[in-house]
Amino acid sequence: MDAIAEVGILAFATVLAAGAAWGLAWAFLRGAFHLIDPAGASDTGVRMTKPGQAPMRPRLELVRGTRAAVRAFGRS
Repeated sequence: MDAIAEVGILAFATVLAAGAAWGLAWAFLRGAFHLIDPAGASDTGVRMTKPGQAPMRPRLELVRGTRAAVRAFGRS
């Protein structure tokens, strides 16, 4: 009877550890994708100017993850 209980506890601990590992991998992957967002991720579109002039290009702004990566690796 003790052997069956130990196998059950081991199986439960294994499933729990696998779920925790999957959750951490998912969280780190989301964080990595957040850091590699393109620098020009703002969706402002093209600004219009006076008639006869060429439209102005949108101003590209660094997003939060890219700024953090630049600060982290810019010192090397």
